[in-house]
Amino acid sequence: MSTDILVHLNTQQKEAVFYRQGSSIILAGAGSGKTRVLVAKVINLIKNHRANPKSILMITFTNKAASEMKARIGLSYSLGYVGTFHSFCARVLRIDGQFSGLKKNFLIYDEEDQIALIKSVLKKTQLNKKYTPSYFLNRISSAKNQLIGPEKYLEVFSDHASADTATVYQGYQKELKENNALDFDDLINMTIKLFTKNKQILDKYQEKYRHILVDEFQDTNYVQYLLTKLLGEKYKNITVVGDFSQSIYSWRGAEIKNLEKFKKDFPKTKVFYLEKNYRSSQTILDFAYQVISKNQTHPILSLYTDKKGGEEVTFYEAVTEEDEGIYIANSINDLKKKYRLDEMAVLYRINAQSRAIEEVFLHFGIHYVLIGGTRFYERKEIKDILSYLRLLINPVDRLSKERIIKLGKSRWEKFKKYYEENKESVVNKNTDKMIEEIFQVTDYLKMYDPEQEEDYSCLENIKELKSVAIAFPSLGEFLEQVALVESEYFEGEKNSNNKNGVRLMTLHQAKGLEFPIVFVVGVEDGILPHSRSIDDIYSLEEERRLFYVGITRAKERLYITYTRQRFIFGQRNYSVKSRFLEE
Repeated sequence: MSTDILVHLNTQQKEAVFYRQGSSIILAGAGSGKTRVLVAKVINLIKNHRANPKSILMITFTNKAASEMKARIGLSYSLGYVGTFHSFCARVLRIDGQFSGLKKNFLIYDEEDQIALIKSVLKKTQLNKKYTPSYFLNRISSAKNQLIGPEKYLEVFSDHASADTATVYQGYQKELKENNALDFDDLINMTIKLFTKNKQILDKYQEKYRHILVDEFQDTNYVQYLLTKLLGEKYKNITVVGDFSQSIYSWRGAEIKNLEKFKKDFPKTKVFYLEKNYRSSQTILDFAYQVISKNQTHPILSLYTDKKGGEEVTFYEAVTEEDEGIYIANSINDLKKKYRLDEMAVLYRINAQSRAIEEVFLHFGIHYVLIGGTRFYERKEIKDILSYLRLLINPVDRLSKERIIKLGKSRWEKFKKYYEENKESVVNKNTDKMIEEIFQVTDYLKMYDPEQEEDYSCLENIKELKSVAIAFPSLGEFLEQVALVESEYFEGEKNSNNKNGVRLMTLHQAKGLEFPIVFVVGVEDGILPHSRSIDDIYSLEEERRLFYVGITRAKERLYITYTRQRFIFGQRNYSVKSRFLEE
């Protein structure tokens, strides 16, 4: 990239780019050009201050972001390293891991390998099968993110499952060692261990990387922060960039307190604010500020733009979720005269909300693409339940039978017994009642732990399937409705260029993206904010940040929808407009 980038910076950006008297924090608002600033800072160091490109380390959160940084910096400069925390640590351990007792040819296990390893440990330990391998994996990962090893586990955790987790954790680490393997969490933890136990090695990397830049700092967890601190504490030429109004990953271990820690550990830190927005209209930015300014636990930026005018934010109170879907579909049909479908996005808080929207879009013939998700009736948990129900009507359905057997032989045997006892009464029972009975007989729901975010989302999808079951009490009609929706999926796939469709995704998946037209739907108490977050100030503030992320994806038009009544999770309830709209 040409050094012209240094000329085309606004005043706030220039201040952040040209500062080089030690550590700095760049608080970069949504759409304020933070990538441009990071790239400009690197080019300024090399061109104007003769920094050796090899002495610059850039840490990003995704491989995609790392590739974008490399592309923007261009081929002229080959930096010391540009990549994620995990890829950087893997490189360090390949070179110097032997000083921590690692063999150079160690393997890195992905999630599938980790699950297989935990299954092997569970077999050996013969623990109660109450918990799934994913449950233990999440708990072990959470401990590793706080630098807690198996030997210290019971000193820190004392809940009902901690003893079992400690046993599995111990066995899991033993198996990893025997397989000469590390998981992703180990990559960072082993690097920290290497640096803290061997000052010579730490000194080598501090000398090698005298200039450190960390992107998306608001998403760092305890160990990522610790690694950043170790690398930067000698020369203090460290810049962290983030927007704490977009900190939405506490469930992954991200710590919003890392901002205060950084200021304490690097006391001469200079803070810069990037508040000029290049994405949205001022009306959208004003609404975003009105929402986020109610938070009290992190810095709030007041964004502004040079763009003139801008449409007012549109609010729509629907009677029901179906009315909400029809309103969105009608709005899209009007907007597509001016915008492409892929320039529009529908954002929702929970995956289960997509079902009602998908069905309306299929009915209206609106092509859509689910980003980072699976169509409702193709989700694993939904296909499992549909397989049980299909076997009640058609016991020779081989595909459904094979699917159920894979869920465990004991579940299959219990289901067979249930079928024999109920096969004559299937036609007279309501679909939702049969789903409940299957859950009771097979213990299917015990496969999911409501404490884990991913499992909780699966349980929400299952409850949403019950909404369909209540609408179609006859099992035959229910399965027919599902088949019709599935066939519309197939027709939609055949008749459309898959890329040209309205984008459907959760608010979490929308982070980092932008669209001319954005619909944020289901903005009701209990959904946004989520019912699990209402009683805790930190959780409630994170929900408000999540709404803020959704709002700031919009460039030109923003639609906010909510309902008076919503049939969700198998129940029709009166809705309450989100407190975020009433404050």
